[in-house]
Amino acid sequence: MTTPDVRSTTSRLARWTAPFAAGLLALTSCGDGGGGGGEEAADYPSETVEIMAPADAGGGYDMTARSVSRALTEGGVTDSGSEVYNVPGASGTVGLTEFAGENAGDPHQLMVIGKILVGAIQQTDSAMTLDDVTPIASLAAEYDAIAVPADSKYETLEQLMADFAENPGSVAWGGGSVGGVDQILISQLAEAAGVDPGEINYNPYSGGGELTPALLSGDVTAAASGTAEFSDLVDDGEVRLLAVSSEEPIEGVDAPTIMDAGFDVSIANWRGVVAPPEITDEQRDAVVSAIEEMHGTEEWQEALEANNWDDFLKTGDEFADYVEQEDEEITQTLTDLGIIE
Repeated sequence: MTTPDVRSTTSRLARWTAPFAAGLLALTSCGDGGGGGGEEAADYPSETVEIMAPADAGGGYDMTARSVSRALTEGGVTDSGSEVYNVPGASGTVGLTEFAGENAGDPHQLMVIGKILVGAIQQTDSAMTLDDVTPIASLAAEYDAIAVPADSKYETLEQLMADFAENPGSVAWGGGSVGGVDQILISQLAEAAGVDPGEINYNPYSGGGELTPALLSGDVTAAASGTAEFSDLVDDGEVRLLAVSSEEPIEGVDAPTIMDAGFDVSIANWRGVVAPPEITDEQRDAVVSAIEEMHGTEEWQEALEANNWDDFLKTGDEFADYVEQEDEEITQTLTDLGIIE
């Protein structure tokens, strides 16, 4: 495991946000008869938009990429079409390296990113980081749930956390990969309960196909995963949700928020899009405008509803600031867990 290069927050934030201010000035001058960049931006997209999903087909990144592609084309944002391709590997860092290294200056290339990728960059010897791409927008989020078997003695999160605080090792937690969203959530819960994250008995699983049997058999006391992962199990009466990680209750999900249960913890497994490095300021703003237009289409709103995604649109400086904050928090959490130094 390599030690991450934790760079200055100020310098990283400047790299992400400064171009947006420059872009606004450039667009103003273009409106007054500026150079060719303004004309190029006005015509965007003028060719096929290609969207990389840095994972195998069928997962969250892939579903997001294909939903964006459909909304761009069927929603009338582009007449030139849109295509999705997959580059799996190392939780998205293989795709990130290819995307940033091979598409510099091309605004018709987009890549889906998310919270998992932010953490993966910290844990791998990635040749590229999010400093090497151009921030465009966050789009959607999913929330985790804390679940126990239906016959568990725990009926509330407060009951579970009381035992956890008294004897951390007695509660076996299950979730996704090491350093992923699920483990980060449980770590934040531990800190909120006054438990050293290093004392967490965490058992990682590669997916719901492994996690579900472990939960139902009692191999783990409680599990953290996306609310959609538990939906059928809840309907079948096999598991009970103790809480969800959103700030507000989720419509159609019979569980309080973790915050309502008395723990100041919320976490969103968000996804968004970035463009390659070295695009012009005008091109950057044109891509942002196209994504904002896509967000307003009926096709995108249908995708949010069909996938039970929360609308999570952040663009420009707001998105850059948010990713900065995510990077800092995830770095600290992974350090506390001893996953990185």
